[in-house]
Amino acid sequence: MNPVEEMLAQAPYLRLDAELTVELLTRALREEVEKTGFRKVILGVSGGIDSALALFLCARAFGPEGVLAVCMPYRESSPDSLKDAREAVEAVGVESVTVDITPQIDAYFAGFPDASPLRRGNKMARERMSILYDLSAEHQALVIGTSNKTELLLGYGTQHGDMASAVNPLGDLYKTQVRQLSAHLEVPESILKKPPSADLWPDQTDEAELGFSYLEVDRLLHFMVDRRYSRERLVRRGFDPELVDRVHRRVVANQYKRRLPVILKVSGRTIGADFRYPRDWGL
Repeated sequence: MNPVEEMLAQAPYLRLDAELTVELLTRALREEVEKTGFRKVILGVSGGIDSALALFLCARAFGPEGVLAVCMPYRESSPDSLKDAREAVEAVGVESVTVDITPQIDAYFAGFPDASPLRRGNKMARERMSILYDLSAEHQALVIGTSNKTELLLGYGTQHGDMASAVNPLGDLYKTQVRQLSAHLEVPESILKKPPSADLWPDQTDEAELGFSYLEVDRLLHFMVDRRYSRERLVRRGFDPELVDRVHRRVVANQYKRRLPVILKVSGRTIGADFRYPRDWGL
């Protein structure tokens, strides 16, 4: 049994109808982008599984000619990340460009030599998103997001960095489901098998930083969020009370990251509160 099937055997309620889900996501992605008048998309490709799946979905939705992939390594990024990103790009045959973010990152932190890894990671994530939005104007391409549901719920991402985008096809997929669809679409094995990592500093892995595995937290989030189980029901089902409390605190504490900025109300029609229209209003 392969690793993806082993995970799904432990959490069968996370299993998706892979072909149907891919078809739904592909169609919805195309519709949401075309509603805004765009015919082309742009996304960052890191060499990780999330951006690889988003890339494969975009290639299906728009064809290779409708996708621009951007690789944005930093000097401390793993060489394997760039190699894996290029392998994914070659697999779907889309155009790509590589932008080294080292000069601007090092120039900025020359003034803050004691900056923490967190600050450096956030700065790199925002620099990469800044590049994507700049190139989106040049290529008339809408920016596609690559954050999955697990990351969004836990707040494990950078606001206005990797959490930003115009359309996000992965935002309702738990990490375990990202793995299932990636295997279904035959994302390169080197990407499927590597430990998830934002590659923000050498040897960083998501699960070591979070303190639990994605499968463990996906199982919990499924019952906590989708099934609306109370704390008592979650504990009765066998989840560790400490983990339940810890994950609940993260989900609640990071709600602000998942919302648009608050506009303080002084008029009769405030944008977002009273002035409310669909995203594709008037188009």
